[in-house]
Amino acid sequence: MVGVGNILLKDEGIGIHVVRALREAIGSRTDVDIIDGGTSPDALLGLETVPKLILVDAARGGGAPGTIYRFHPGDIATESKGITSLHQLGLLDSLQMMKLSGSQPADIVIIGVEPKEIDWGLELSPELNEKLPQIVQVVMGLI
Repeated sequence: MVGVGNILLKDEGIGIHVVRALREAIGSRTDVDIIDGGTSPDALLGLETVPKLILVDAARGGGAPGTIYRFHPGDIATESKGITSLHQLGLLDSLQMMKLSGSQPADIVIIGVEPKEIDWGLELSPELNEKLPQIVQVVMGLI
């Protein structure tokens, strides 16, 4: 499981908050890797051979703050952005590179969470903080 996002931008960091809560929830289990992917474009390197990849990130889908979306990479329409630096790579770009190289996990599930506030701050909005246990349960169900 990989949580991604910018912890400095409130709800944009939901994936990292899920990583922290999930580590507490699973305790000493060794059959699950939980990775804080932060904002690093190479967070998915080395995960090509895992049987199942679960990603958690903020995602705008038009729902109420805290709405949980579940989808697969093929469900997302992407546009070419004219990337000029590796610092511009995002989660979907990394997944696309894995696909193009022919080395990606057989099963990839993305859990997107509708943000309320993407602004400077280390804490989640109250709405997302309240949903955090439910998000962790969704991920645990996928594990």
